[in-house]
Amino acid sequence: MKLQHYLGGLEGLPESLTLEKRVFVEEWEKRIFGIHVAMMGLSAHLGSALPEYPIAEVPTEFRDEWTWASLRTGAEAMNPFDYFKFRYYEKWLGGISQFFIDQGYVSEEEISALIAAPATVPSGGDPAIDDRVIDYLRRGDSPRRDTAHPKFAVGEQVRIANLPAGAHTRLPGYLRTRVGTVTRIFEGDYGYFVHTGDGIGDPMPIYIVEFAPEELWGVRAEPGANTLYAELFEAYLQPVEEDK
Repeated sequence: MKLQHYLGGLEGLPESLTLEKRVFVEEWEKRIFGIHVAMMGLSAHLGSALPEYPIAEVPTEFRDEWTWASLRTGAEAMNPFDYFKFRYYEKWLGGISQFFIDQGYVSEEEISALIAAPATVPSGGDPAIDDRVIDYLRRGDSPRRDTAHPKFAVGEQVRIANLPAGAHTRLPGYLRTRVGTVTRIFEGDYGYFVHTGDGIGDPMPIYIVEFAPEELWGVRAEPGANTLYAELFEAYLQPVEEDK
């Protein structure tokens, strides 16, 4: 579990966090967001997604899978010092650029050349590609695969697993080993984009688990309405009885 994904409850951070309220700080960030959306709408996995998209018929040279998991994995793979140095969309830019390099769409030398002498961005585009991306934006890609088959019930106490983290995880580090109470079970079994190596990937229930501040922060817990709720895949939950 890398530092940047274990911030909850840490003390002694060098300075107060600045919560930027603008969605885009600079104009180029809008283009990075658009590139990510286009990659999502042209991802090869959409041919077997729900709903199924005729993605093989789209005249695009992009033939790889790109999901939120791809973007998150790129960020989680960053050196923690770089992670804290760059802004949100700067992390996106780095992850997307590295993906295109790794998959052979562009070389580092070509990117360096474009930085040194920026090319004119072509206008227009292929309507078939544009239509597919817009269709994806409207309909999305549902992770729901079945009705829920939960092992735990609302009101039941659960302990959060301390699983070895792979290249990517959806389990916040500060929740590991903590005990909470199930307050809601979502209506379906949901798959994740990829198998992360720490238990998620195949369809499974998702829960909302409530944590008391004293359970998470101990004597450092502050008074007031500080109850924390987390949405967690079932693979991250364990019966409390296992620890007795």
